[in-house]
Amino acid sequence: MSDGIINWNLDPVIYWITNSFPLKYYGLLFVTGLLLAHYIEKHIFIKENIPLEKLEKLLVYIVVGIVLGARLGHCFFYEPLYYFQNPMEILLPIKKIGGTYKFIGFQGLASHGGTIGVLIAIGIYCKKYKTNFLEVLDKVAIVAPIVAAFIRFGNFMNSEIYGRPTNGNWGVVFQRDDLIPRHPTQLYEAFSYLLIFGILFIIYNKKKEKPNGLILGVALVLIFLARFIIEFFKENQVGFEDGMIINMGQILSIPFIIVGLILIFIKKTLVKVLR
Repeated sequence: MSDGIINWNLDPVIYWITNSFPLKYYGLLFVTGLLLAHYIEKHIFIKENIPLEKLEKLLVYIVVGIVLGARLGHCFFYEPLYYFQNPMEILLPIKKIGGTYKFIGFQGLASHGGTIGVLIAIGIYCKKYKTNFLEVLDKVAIVAPIVAAFIRFGNFMNSEIYGRPTNGNWGVVFQRDDLIPRHPTQLYEAFSYLLIFGILFIIYNKKKEKPNGLILGVALVLIFLARFIIEFFKENQVGFEDGMIINMGQILSIPFIIVGLILIFIKKTLVKVLR
């Protein structure tokens, strides 16, 4: 480290379990985020006297929704032409290199796709177990920023999804790609999400009764507004974004922000009417 510059050159692989199967920081942090979120969610269910069996079933739906949604979101939002030509790589952790398929893990997960996947998965769960959709989403929304934060920590360990050059004597040099000091936007996002979790948890713990959907609305606005702003400091992920006024991440964030604002407006109006 010199001046305000941090040189980052960490190997993303912690340990090679076999010659073709690595244990990576990204996967470890992803699982850590899920476990921490599950731990906090468990205490919320206990506090509200909800059977923990419901949480365990919900967790399965959420994990499947996150993984499938995030993967499909990346493939269809960012690189549709490539994956239409290589459909096996969409749901299998492989890539065709030099004429042969090699295990590389899933390289490409989109948070917007993950959000959509979770919403669909929870919708299916609620229909099957006859549970209020917005009530479940409120509880999940509280801990969702924790998972998002740990995913971004994983991106930092991978030296990916980083920011634009800082044009100064500070920033992070991701030496695996170049020697330019850049904005560590992965960390900007991660710490923003942890702050948002704190805000949502405080709102949840207020004794005042809240209508179903209010916490979800606040979460959508804060999470995707933070994402929208930080995207201005981030390098575009794919080439077609270079000619756009705002990038794909920002475009995909706008509908979530709008839905969040609508939920906040409706639920706050409902509270006033019921008083």
